[in-house]
Amino acid sequence: MEAASWLKQQKAAAEPWLRRAIGLGWLNGLVLAIQAWLLADIIDAVSFQGQDLESRQVQLIGLLSLFPLRALLGWGSEHCSAHAAVKLKHRLRSELFDHLRALGPAGTANHPSGGLATSLSDGIEALGGYYSRYLPAAIFMTVIPFTLLIFIAPRDWIAALILVITAPLVPLFMILIGKGAEKHNQRQWRQLTRMNAHFLDVIQGLTTLKLFNASRREAEVVRQMSDSYRRHTLSVLRLAFLSSFTLEFFATVSIAVVAVIIGFRLYWGQMEFIHGFYVLLLAPEFYLPLRNMGSTYHDRMEAIGAAEQLIQILDTPPPWRQTGTRPFQPRQRSGVSLRLDNVGFAYAENSEALHDLDLDIGTGERLAIVGPSGAGKSTLFNLLMGFLEPTKGKIMADGQPLQQMDMKSWRHEIAWVPQSPHLFYGSVLDNIRLGRPEATLDEAKTAADSARCLDFILALPAQFDTVVGEGGRKLSGGQVQRIALARAFLRQARLILLDEPTANLDLESERQIQQAVDRLSEQATLITIAHRLHSVYQADRILVLQQGRIVEQGNHRSLLEGGGLYADMLGAYGEGR
Repeated sequence: MEAASWLKQQKAAAEPWLRRAIGLGWLNGLVLAIQAWLLADIIDAVSFQGQDLESRQVQLIGLLSLFPLRALLGWGSEHCSAHAAVKLKHRLRSELFDHLRALGPAGTANHPSGGLATSLSDGIEALGGYYSRYLPAAIFMTVIPFTLLIFIAPRDWIAALILVITAPLVPLFMILIGKGAEKHNQRQWRQLTRMNAHFLDVIQGLTTLKLFNASRREAEVVRQMSDSYRRHTLSVLRLAFLSSFTLEFFATVSIAVVAVIIGFRLYWGQMEFIHGFYVLLLAPEFYLPLRNMGSTYHDRMEAIGAAEQLIQILDTPPPWRQTGTRPFQPRQRSGVSLRLDNVGFAYAENSEALHDLDLDIGTGERLAIVGPSGAGKSTLFNLLMGFLEPTKGKIMADGQPLQQMDMKSWRHEIAWVPQSPHLFYGSVLDNIRLGRPEATLDEAKTAADSARCLDFILALPAQFDTVVGEGGRKLSGGQVQRIALARAFLRQARLILLDEPTANLDLESERQIQQAVDRLSEQATLITIAHRLHSVYQADRILVLQQGRIVEQGNHRSLLEGGGLYADMLGAYGEGR
C-alpha cells in the first residue's frame, strides 16, 4: 500500500476532532469577512462621508469584540486538530506495539532494533504534523477562499476573476516542487532508520570493538553516515524553502495585481471606495490558506517518509497466526507434558530448521537440549513459546493442540530465562515482579531467596527499592541472572525454558545458579538449552540435535558410553568424564 493512501485510511480515528477543527476554522474565516466589512465601513464613513467615530460607535464595538472571538476560534481549531493528532498517534503506537508483540522475537528478527525504536518514537511523532496541520490546511485551502469569494464577487467581479485564475498557480507549483522534495524526504527517512540501527549496533558492540581495536575505524564510519545524513537533510530543507519562496512570490504578485487594478478603477471612479478597500482587505486572507498549505506540505512529506517504514513493519505477517481461542487447561498441579508429533519448521522454502521431530516430554521432566550451532535449539524454543508455528506436524500440551490455544493463556504457564536476561530501568522489586506484577513484597522475597539472590539484594543501599540502570547496570552478570531466575520462581509457571543460565559466569555464581535451577525444577517441567555441557549432567534426559534432527537422546552416562556426537562434543570442549 502506498504511504499516502495509508495515511488517509488512518484519518477515520481522528475524524470527529478534525471536523471540529475545520468547522471552527471556517467560522474564523466567516468572522474575518464580517470584521473586514466593519473596518471598511468605518474608514469609508469617517474618511469620505464626513462622519465622526462616535456616530460609528456600534460598528467599532462590534469590530473590537470580533478580535477575541477570532482568537478563541483560532485557538479552538488548533486545539481540536492537535487533539486529533494526539489521539491518532496514541492509537497507532498501541497498534504498532500490539503488532510487535504478535510478531514476537522471531518475527522481529529481520527488523533492526534501532529501526524499530525510530519507528516507535520519531516515526509516530512525525505523523502528528500531517493530521494536526496538513489535513486542516488542505481543507482550509478550498473552503476559506470559496467562502471569501462569496463576499468579494458581488462587490468586484473583476477582482474575483483574477483571484480565481491566479489561485490554482499556488498549489500547482507546490505540487511540482513537492514531488521532488517528497522523494528526497523518503530517502532521508530510510537513511535515518539505517543510521539509528547502525548506532545501536555500535553501542551494543562497543566492548568488542575496543577489544579488536576497531573503535576508531567504526567512529569514521559513523562520521561518514552522519555527514551523509546532514547533506540529505539540507537538500530537503533547500527544496522546502524553495517551495515556500515560490508560494509567497505568486501570492504576493497576485495580491499586487488585484491592488493595482482596484487602484486604477478607484482613480477612474469605476467603483466605490468601501468595496475596493473591502476587497483589498480580503485579498491577502484569500491567499493565506494557500500559503499555509505550502508551509505545511513539509509535514506531509515527513509523514509519508515515516509511514513507509511503519507500513513495512505492519505488513510483516506474524509467524504464528494467533487463531486459537481455547484457554489452556492444565492437568497437573506442577509441570506440563508435551508431545511433538512429526514437527517440522522452515524459515524459507528449501531451508528447513527442524525435520520431523517426534518427542514426548513428561510432566516434571528435566530435559537438556544440546547440539552444535544451527542445530535448531532456539527454533524449538520459539515453537514451544508460540512465537513460531510449525510448518508441519503438531505440538500438544497436556493433550491439547497448541495451535488451537489462546497464546496468552499458554504463555501464562511459561517462564523463560534467556542466556542474557534484560533488566529494565527501575527498582529491583519491579524487575522481579515483571514475572507477576500483582505479587506482594513477601512473595518477591520468597522468590529471591529461592533464586539465591536475597542476600545480595538485602545488602543493596535501598534493598528491593534500589534502582538499577537499563540492562542491569550496577549489578554483576551473576546477580542479573539470579534476578531473572527469581522472576521464574515468582511466576510459578508449569514450563520453565532456560537458555544456558550459567553462561559467562564465574564458578561461584554458576554454582549458586545451578542450585537455584535444581530447586526450580522441583515444581515444573524444565527444558534447558546447554552450551556448557557439564551443566546438563544431572538432567533426566539429554536430547542431541544436529541439523534439525534428533540424533541421540538419553542420560549423560549412556550417551557418553555410546560414543556418538555427544561424546565427541564433550571431547572437543574438554569436558569428557
